[in-house]
Amino acid sequence: MDFREFFVRQRAFFGKHKIASAAAVPAVLGIATVVAVSFALPSTNTRNADPRLTSSVTECHDMVTISVAGRNDSPNEATTKMLVDANGNALPAALSGDYSSEWLDPVVNAPNADPNSNNAAVYIAYPANLNNEADAVNTGVANTEQVMREISAACPNTKFSIVGYSEGSVVVRQVAQQVGHQTADQNGKYGIVDPNNVLGVVILADAGRSAGEGPFIGATDPNHPDGYDANFGGKTAGGQGALPDTAGDFGSLNGKIASFCSDGDDTCSAPQNISLLQLAINVGRHINVDDLQNNGLTPATGQDVAVNLAGIALAAFQDIASTPHWLQSNETFLQVLLKVSAPGYKPGTQTAAPVAAGSIATNQMSDLAYLPQKVFNEIVGLIVTNTNTIPVILSDPYNQTLGPDRTGHHFDYWHDADPANGKPLTSAEYAAAWLTHLAQQAQNGQKVDTTAKPEPADLAAAYKAAQPSTTTTAPTTTTDPSKSTTSKVSTTVTTTPSGETKAVASTSVAPTTTAPTTTVAPTTTAPTTTAPTTTTDAMVPAAVQPTTTAPTTTAPTTTTTDSAAPTTTPHAN
Repeated sequence: MDFREFFVRQRAFFGKHKIASAAAVPAVLGIATVVAVSFALPSTNTRNADPRLTSSVTECHDMVTISVAGRNDSPNEATTKMLVDANGNALPAALSGDYSSEWLDPVVNAPNADPNSNNAAVYIAYPANLNNEADAVNTGVANTEQVMREISAACPNTKFSIVGYSEGSVVVRQVAQQVGHQTADQNGKYGIVDPNNVLGVVILADAGRSAGEGPFIGATDPNHPDGYDANFGGKTAGGQGALPDTAGDFGSLNGKIASFCSDGDDTCSAPQNISLLQLAINVGRHINVDDLQNNGLTPATGQDVAVNLAGIALAAFQDIASTPHWLQSNETFLQVLLKVSAPGYKPGTQTAAPVAAGSIATNQMSDLAYLPQKVFNEIVGLIVTNTNTIPVILSDPYNQTLGPDRTGHHFDYWHDADPANGKPLTSAEYAAAWLTHLAQQAQNGQKVDTTAKPEPADLAAAYKAAQPSTTTTAPTTTTDPSKSTTSKVSTTVTTTPSGETKAVASTSVAPTTTAPTTTVAPTTTAPTTTAPTTTTDAMVPAAVQPTTTAPTTTAPTTTTTDSAAPTTTPHAN
């Protein structure tokens, strides 16, 4: 498959989102929101579907890709046809034919591009908001595992791949960890699914990655996941994920993980030693950030913040009170606050705090005698663990990560190819190629062989996809989101330098259309069209709608001219 060709017809999704500008929220909470969680833009391409229940899990496939998209990008049973279990009961998921995420569609639908394939992709329904990030993620994890169990029960031979982006990446990381660390019961059954039936996991903007962790966690070769010898070519991002409490390995799924992080995306490459910001991040995971962004600091939002802060402080004092001789330990109060503010904290599970070396036996000195040293440790610890806090604040992490017009690094995964430095495919393209390879294994009934190499034809197609190509694009259309829309299929003809011509299906939307774009000379871009204002994503409060620039077209003999990056025009909020 020519994956570059597949992605050419997906480029239009960059023109259908709005990126929010910064909100007038208190500075620390604003930074916390940015660095805290990986949250993608909302999908504006949910199909106007009949809400009746449709496809059943009893319709078996060789491989099903379980997809968890980002903030405000999730199926809604009121407007989307939902998947049902073997008894006809609604499940929290929709087939990708009934729900569309403009961010994940190019990745999760790649294995279905072959008309002879028997694969499917489903989107998990979950809150996908920041009313309470911890609750949203927990619901997403529970719903994902439920859907996987139902599919596996109805179709025991079906294999799975799992893909998550932004807020969905937090969900997918936890699901993959729990699947990989399962223990079979006495009958050889697993509580979720057999880990051997999970062929691969893709995490885009992985907020749980450890410091310096590479993209292929647990793989024999750090350049690619086990069983797929096409090198990624990307460099490991610096820093660590903004949610270190979700870090950890994947048990029996180690080697099947592709965790992508763009350097500068503070959701997954936040600097170390920002403990005060980390505390603010943890607080942000408990409060209603959506309300705070939309309404600012009101009595209601202020009360929400105050109640959660008081709860964290109370939990910290209770944790200290239950720890014998805490004053003698090296643990600081800030460390306690970080521990108890993490959403997964459970009171009563803490272990004894480490005692400073050389301490006098506890029965020979009162704990109060250690108070001066404790105060000193608190001061030193505060300084040492915040050496990067001020630099991070001054670097404007909000715009660096979620900048307007997709300038933020949270959107790099769809345009981060660097052929000159050995990276011919973007992160999303590489993920699509790998999932297609896994689907071919599942279709052939193959077990995942960690020593296997992809077929030469597969590698040739993947690398050929990165070569220069010339594209003539069919007329495009835009939609008025306030009106009912109907998807129609059009055809895009792609001509490669070798002269080979391929017809590629693309999707346009009726009834509202703009005039067709016109093929122009290589140095000229087509006129742009501005879509109406819609709701925004990722922790970005105000919305900015980009305009769409048609791709530049060159003759087949001309050295490649890639599609012009979309431009955006800010709208007043």
